[in-house]
Amino acid sequence: MRQGIDWDHALVLARRHTTFLARAIDRQPEVAALLAQGEIEAALAHARLAGQGVDDVGIALRRERLALALALAVGDIAGALPLMRVVQALSDFADRALDAAIAAAIARRAPDAAPVGFSAIGLGKHGAQELNYSSDIDPILLYDPDVLPRRPRDEPGEAAQRVARGVVELLSTITEEGYVFRIDLRLRPASEVSPLAIPFEGAITHYESSALAWERAAYIRARAAAGDVARGQAFLDTIRPFVWRRSLDFGAIAEIGRLTARIRDHYAAGQVVGPGYDLKRGRGGIREVEFFAQTHQLIHGGRNPALRLRGTRPALDALAQAGIISADDAMVMGESYDRLRVLEHRLQMVADQQTHALPPQQAALDSVAQLAGHDDGAALIAEVQNISQAVAQRFDALLAIISPSGAVAVDNRSLAQDLAEMGFADAEGLARRVEAWDSGAFRALRSDEARAAFARVRPQLLQALAEAPDPDHALARWERLLAALPSAINVFRLLEARPGLMAVVMRVLAHAPTLAEDLARRADLLDTLIDHSAFALPGSVDEIVTTLARGEVGDDYQRLLDAVRRKVGELRFALGVQLVEGLHPPLAVAAALSRVAEAAISVLGTAAEAEFIRVHGQVPYARMVVLGLGRLGGGALTHASDLDLVFLFGGPGDAYARESDGGRPIGGTLYFNRLAQRMIAALSVPTAAGALYEVDTRLRPSGAQGPIAVSLDSFERYQREDAWTWEHMALCRARPLFGQAADRAALADIVGRVLRHARDPGALREDVLAMRAEMARHKPAKGPLDVKLARGGLVDLEFLAHYLQLRDHVALEPDLGAAVLALEEAGLLPAGLHAAHDLLAGLLVVVRLVAPDGMFPPPASRAIVAAACGQESWDALLDAVAGARHRIADAWGQVFGQPLEI
Repeated sequence: MRQGIDWDHALVLARRHTTFLARAIDRQPEVAALLAQGEIEAALAHARLAGQGVDDVGIALRRERLALALALAVGDIAGALPLMRVVQALSDFADRALDAAIAAAIARRAPDAAPVGFSAIGLGKHGAQELNYSSDIDPILLYDPDVLPRRPRDEPGEAAQRVARGVVELLSTITEEGYVFRIDLRLRPASEVSPLAIPFEGAITHYESSALAWERAAYIRARAAAGDVARGQAFLDTIRPFVWRRSLDFGAIAEIGRLTARIRDHYAAGQVVGPGYDLKRGRGGIREVEFFAQTHQLIHGGRNPALRLRGTRPALDALAQAGIISADDAMVMGESYDRLRVLEHRLQMVADQQTHALPPQQAALDSVAQLAGHDDGAALIAEVQNISQAVAQRFDALLAIISPSGAVAVDNRSLAQDLAEMGFADAEGLARRVEAWDSGAFRALRSDEARAAFARVRPQLLQALAEAPDPDHALARWERLLAALPSAINVFRLLEARPGLMAVVMRVLAHAPTLAEDLARRADLLDTLIDHSAFALPGSVDEIVTTLARGEVGDDYQRLLDAVRRKVGELRFALGVQLVEGLHPPLAVAAALSRVAEAAISVLGTAAEAEFIRVHGQVPYARMVVLGLGRLGGGALTHASDLDLVFLFGGPGDAYARESDGGRPIGGTLYFNRLAQRMIAALSVPTAAGALYEVDTRLRPSGAQGPIAVSLDSFERYQREDAWTWEHMALCRARPLFGQAADRAALADIVGRVLRHARDPGALREDVLAMRAEMARHKPAKGPLDVKLARGGLVDLEFLAHYLQLRDHVALEPDLGAAVLALEEAGLLPAGLHAAHDLLAGLLVVVRLVAPDGMFPPPASRAIVAAACGQESWDALLDAVAGARHRIADAWGQVFGQPLEI
């Protein structure tokens, strides 16, 4: 194969081996002359102007098209233009041509009107801006009947059809100047019965109610290409949920698999690489690379907007970046795709025909081979053979997963025997329960399709149940999950496609009632586990904020509330699974849960504030700031934690005393109290996507009797003059979470001054002891694993730490573990208490998930709890917990001079 740029050789090849380019060279001598001099950019610029000065739009476009085709083809053959430059230029011309044709067609009936209300949505390679050298374009033509210009007596629908017919005629009619583009409108909704142009609302109704699976795949590459682009883009924004579904639809994916199989069967003659092989539809060809990328996009793009790319190469790279496919697969499929597209272009240059098959005649095959840089057809066939094998191998692996395998026949007479062999004690009874699943006991299994999907997954389900540490619990929760599902088809198909998930699901059902209940409410949570990222801890607060705010919500406040609830639910569920699977230490999960909550506060607080400002404006120079307390302030949430928040506002001087400056102004204090209520609602009110957090504001100044939000000045004055000791103890775990950096710093400074205030050690000691005794009387431990409230537990350790922090003004860390460690290092607490804290705090995180009632979990779950806490066995865990509580009790006696009974 030749290397480097050779313009003379490229022109020789163009004349010798292509009838179309030879004619173009004769008809466009100026372009040919520029190419002979190697002036490719000048040749492209000249082509752009080839139709200049011609009044007839159709003639002007045809001349531009011929000149552009010549410049691109010779530049391509010479090696001066990479593939992406060629396809981008062709796609840009298609946009210009469509735009000009729409304007001309509208002007025929409404000469003085602006060309609005009529849009062309580009699909396929045109939408992806990867257009073929000699390609059809497949636009969907849409119109707005209220806006489309027309004569007064014209009906909007008829006017739109006139425009559509005018566009098709202007671009596709073959004249002595040639044609511009062949146009195929068969991808429009219900093409067999629908008109050429469809109203926007009609198209939206179709895609929201009756569209087929292949139409979803087609819209992966959809783009508002020409005409009224703004309205076209608004249409695409509206139907985005149709294309990118957050819940996996394995039925649609299986349909793509069936479509691919039918294409292979239909083009069977072009499957074997050799003369006649179809570069596009053949096994291992262009379409299989595209389907490989698009199927992965359909599966994962609803959850990851970074994958919603139109181009095939960018999509493959993004899939590899997300860890969904390997970097090697992305490289091989991408490079294969590029080379096949180049060869496809060489075929189409010969006679300007939309062909994809290698010529069956040897002489013609040799000509194409030489255009492609080979000496003869045999070398070209060898190259294509290597490419197609690499592509087919990877696509076959995907096809094996997504293609429906058909229902598996089940011999019910042997089911009890099979269950007995799996180890079930009451195999006969279980067999009757399982058979009842298929007989209409559950709504989710009443359709033939659902039962067929279940039949395929039932053997692995029963095996996973048999291997569950507590099969009875897992079985009962599985049935509750089935009972809650309106449809189970996608669940079964997901479990079939990802067999490893079955074992994870069974462990969740067996060990984590909290997660099992979440699954019963939202079966789509299983979708979160298909990516490896679900088993990694989320990143920083800023990274989580980006994840929560990212997506298709636009300016719709309600959609943002729903989206954040869904995403937070997914993150919390994934973190719970990580605990059950023992992938990360409990305290790391607790810190991650806190980062998720802090990010939710940031995103929803900002959105609520923006909504409030839209109505009421702003109080000049005054701003909201939010303080987190308790486990949130300490950065160690559990799955059951509330958010302890205090809402404050401040600004220079008495700025908050002014009214807001919006359309409905209100006074500053009322303004921030209503804003606080709006932020609380954003965090706590259930929406269609479910609940989010419980928000507790009882730790604010004056408790439930005081206003929800107070000024920073009032907060500081209250803490200095009126607050109880327990309120200062609560501030030991305080952390500013929301607001501008300067306001958060000012609030942190206030908290620091309060905590460092001089105190009478004796009075402080009496207050702390009295408060702990009162709490013990009114809030005893719920069960033997309630290591928070049990004497010698975490609350006693908190009281110890907070007493020393307030007395000695040291270790003022909101993270209780960090504070205990600092107090140990200062010699104020005996060694070993930090380890006791980590054990009990980690156990609390696990218990809130596995045994939320504080009682001992079922025997089968105890090993998971022990392992999560770093202990070899359940007995070892109980011994370690007892030892930790004794260490805390001993420290209590040393610090307070009184014994602590445990």
